[in-house]
Amino acid sequence: MRKIKKGDDVIVTAGKDKGKRGSVLNVAEDRVVVESCNIAKKHIKPNPNVGENGGIVEREMPLHISNIALFNPASGKGERVGIKTLEDGRKVRYYKSSNEVVDL
Repeated sequence: MRKIKKGDDVIVTAGKDKGKRGSVLNVAEDRVVVESCNIAKKHIKPNPNVGENGGIVEREMPLHISNIALFNPASGKGERVGIKTLEDGRKVRYYKSSNEVVDL
């Protein structure tokens, strides 16, 4: 089970976009793409076979997973997340500061 999942509301804790909030668009290994964070200009070659135009495109680039934290709406801050097993055997994520379960 992952601590950060697609669709989670996260806050960036380090880097040029420190303090920005957004939702997770993609999770791969140890990298996460967050909407409207870590925007870079990418030069795209035209591909006439597919009908793709060339040019300069702005897109979100991946951030390392250690540079983001799950946003807790109750406290209004980014918090660390742990994984615990409930009595019925389900694994759930919880905020380490308050022991509050993230997803039920």
